[in-house]
Amino acid sequence: MIIKRLLRPDRVRQVPESFSWVDHRLVRQNCLARCDCHAWALYLFVTVVGDVQGLSFYCDASIGRHLKLDLAQVAAARQQLLAAGLIAYQKPIYQVLALPQAPGGESSDLSTAPRSGQPQCAGDILRRVLTGGAA
Repeated sequence: MIIKRLLRPDRVRQVPESFSWVDHRLVRQNCLARCDCHAWALYLFVTVVGDVQGLSFYCDASIGRHLKLDLAQVAAARQQLLAAGLIAYQKPIYQVLALPQAPGGESSDLSTAPRSGQPQCAGDILRRVLTGGAA
């Protein structure tokens, strides 16, 4: 069992006023499995710069400068994210979309499954208890 400990207690992350998030289900549900690293970078970028509704207005040239991609690479990355259903795009607006539910709903999401020997999120435990699942 891996014991977690802070490596730099003086640098513990705090939720900033301008917080944005990246949903762990991107990995757990393989949402980006068919996307290359440029698409991952673009997704992270539009997630970080997006507002509370997931909207951002950066033009391709600016995105390319930030990510060190040429315009063709930005367009290809955007196309991968569109195909994966992770963003909507209508020039110049990007919208990061809510992730789709896993087949079978929340119960098939690996984040809600008990993890033997590992710390569990209190929210996951409560959700299982309230829905009649094992804690």
